[in-house]
Amino acid sequence: MATLQQAHGGKGCAVPVLTGEVGFKVFLLALSLAFVGKTMSGAYMNSMYTQIEKQFNIPASLVGLINGSFEIGNQSFYYLLFLEIIKCCSDIFALNLYIFYFDSNRYHIESSISPLENSSVMPLCFVNQSLFSLPTEEPSTECVKESGSLLWIFVMVGNIVRGMGETPIMPLGISYLEDFAKTENSPFYQGCLHTATIIGPFVGLLLASFCAKLFVDVGSVDPGDVTITATDTRWVGAWWLGILICAALNLLAGVPFWFLPKSLVKEGETNEPEETCKKRIVLLQENEKKEAKETMYEIAKDFIPFLKALFRNPVYMLFICITVLQFSAFNGMISFMPKYLEQQFGKSASDAIFLIGVYNLPVICVGYFFGGLFMKKFKINVYQAAHIAFWVSLLEYLLYFAAYWTVCDTSPVAGLTVSYEGIEQVSYAESTVLAGCNRDCDCTLKSWDPVCGKNGITYVSPCLAGCKASRGTGKSVVFENCTCVAASEFSYQNASAILGQCDRGESCDKMLHYFLILQLVCSFIFSLAAMPGYMVLIRSLKPEEKSFGVGIHELASRVFAGIPSPIYFGALIDTTCLKWGTMTCGGEGACRMYDIVTYRWLYLGLPAILRGVSYFPCALILFILKKKLKSESKTLLNTPIELQNKGQ
Repeated sequence: MATLQQAHGGKGCAVPVLTGEVGFKVFLLALSLAFVGKTMSGAYMNSMYTQIEKQFNIPASLVGLINGSFEIGNQSFYYLLFLEIIKCCSDIFALNLYIFYFDSNRYHIESSISPLENSSVMPLCFVNQSLFSLPTEEPSTECVKESGSLLWIFVMVGNIVRGMGETPIMPLGISYLEDFAKTENSPFYQGCLHTATIIGPFVGLLLASFCAKLFVDVGSVDPGDVTITATDTRWVGAWWLGILICAALNLLAGVPFWFLPKSLVKEGETNEPEETCKKRIVLLQENEKKEAKETMYEIAKDFIPFLKALFRNPVYMLFICITVLQFSAFNGMISFMPKYLEQQFGKSASDAIFLIGVYNLPVICVGYFFGGLFMKKFKINVYQAAHIAFWVSLLEYLLYFAAYWTVCDTSPVAGLTVSYEGIEQVSYAESTVLAGCNRDCDCTLKSWDPVCGKNGITYVSPCLAGCKASRGTGKSVVFENCTCVAASEFSYQNASAILGQCDRGESCDKMLHYFLILQLVCSFIFSLAAMPGYMVLIRSLKPEEKSFGVGIHELASRVFAGIPSPIYFGALIDTTCLKWGTMTCGGEGACRMYDIVTYRWLYLGLPAILRGVSYFPCALILFILKKKLKSESKTLLNTPIELQNKGQ
């Protein structure tokens, strides 16, 4: 007990379990686990935003705000590093993840009836009956309160705290590692940490894929009572379950930090006697206080000159512009890629997340490795690195446009994308949803309870399909005598329908694989350009400006790209919604169906515009570096002549 108290007090002497080689290995293991935890949680949350959107019935623009709130917390905490956060950041991270879970409530599937009732009575077409319609009267006070729920704000607050908890893990952890590792072992330890940052996102995406398969109320609802499948747009996966797992991992990673001393013995050195160590610690603490005062004074004194120098550095400022534009494009795309695969190719969230992880992460790691190896082997200078980054990135950018040809046909939904006669259209209004075959059925027009007719057309509800009878229960319900199915251009003698939207077909699956293969190739090519591009940034700075310059670069990319890009991407996606969901008391919920053609043009087009604009500052950097290289070459050629003249 005394040993633990001494370690927790930060004396750093004579702790037999967590000092010396053992303490250092425990720290390395805990830090690696913290890296896995933070990257795993980040990948998991990015994959689950569409589930959170449907859970809380919010538009994509608010989902983008929740996504960007992580960067707000991450940046705000840079100014609070005077706390000993490295010992408790993982615990703060875990705590906020629990907030995500406890603020959630039971999910109600939007339907004309309760989806958990195992009844054969369905919302069918009964002429001049209103028994199965949603109430038209004004909602009660309780309903207004429920429909205006602001629980998503707690999710956003949790994401801000997650950003705060992650902030110090990398800078303080790596600094601590460098201080107490052998110089020759440091690269190996850094490699371990970078490996952890690769493992984390992959595990996070696999976990997200698994959780998205489970219904959100798993454990409290009988799976047989759930009448929708994972491909249904109303399906919400168990997003909270993975958050609890991530929280447990981060809490586990945070525990060892509480028992590590402030100062470890340098790797390879022996422990000092306790009395000598205590005297040394006292001297170190006094020196640290003096150095801290001097450092703060130097920072305050040098801040403005350094900032002016950076603003006057054209290569550096142009590189920041490039980063903001490129990061905005990629951040927006990554945030909404699961939704894109769901809407464009009819995949479930689980399958979409799994495919994104398998097709993208491994090749990005390989690209980073070979990009760095190429730079080392051929000893590339900054001008050559800029050329490599520019042309390789441009090649990937041109290949990117092939995504416009990897498309599926629009899913035929009566009254939304096709008329009841099967004629193509893209609109939504009461006049388009109602037709002669269902006009006398007294159907509610707000609910989204899709059924697939034998003619291959999806109808918004069994009532709007004109179905007058049903048999079976749960997911096995079959609707019969559907007048709209019989009256369509593709009329069938058996005018029946089943629950859920119609499948997209094999051709759509082929297009999905073409799209994913294209993403794989583009991710690999672009990752090859990452290392040369980063080299241009580093070498554009003087040695004394590097740490400050890299910090300002990261700050700018997060503030001007990380925070706003998901918000305006989400707002643009919202404009393509054809059918909004309806909450229990009549409020507008999450979008159920999008105009996939307009969605595709916006989702792929906005990144194309942002990245296209970024190549103008790229070209300017090449021009400046070329001019600078010529100037330096000329100086080198003239130097011997000048020396000869001086000698004379």
